[in-house]
Formats: sequence, structure tokens, C-alpha cells
Amino acid sequence: MKATEMRNLSIEELDAKLQELKKELFNLRFQSAINQLDNPHKITEVKHDIARVMTVIREKNA
Repeated sequence: MKATEMRNLSIEELDAKLQELKKELFNLRFQSAINQLDNPHKITEVKHDIARVMTVIREKNA
């Protein structure tokens, strides 16, 4: 999801998206630890998405 799309969401929706992404990151790290991760670049993508969501939340709170 792009930052422009995230700016259209409410803070509650952004919080829900953030929790979902953090859960996905946990699962990807778990898969990586037991060597079952198919695409290791997915971890980086999810981290970037988390950063985008947190940035938009900070923009809305300011």
C-alpha cells in the first residue's frame, strides 16, 4: 500500500493496519528462523510498510 492511499484512511484504520503488519512481520521472522521463508525480501517490504504507516499516523497527529 502506498503512502498516498494510507493518507485517506482514518487513524483507527491505520492502527489496525499497523497491528496487522507487525503480526505479519513476526510470522515472517518465525518462518525465517526455521528456514521455511520463500521470499526473504518480504521482511524488508513489511518493515517499509510499517514505517510508512507510522509516518502517516505521526502526520495526522501533528
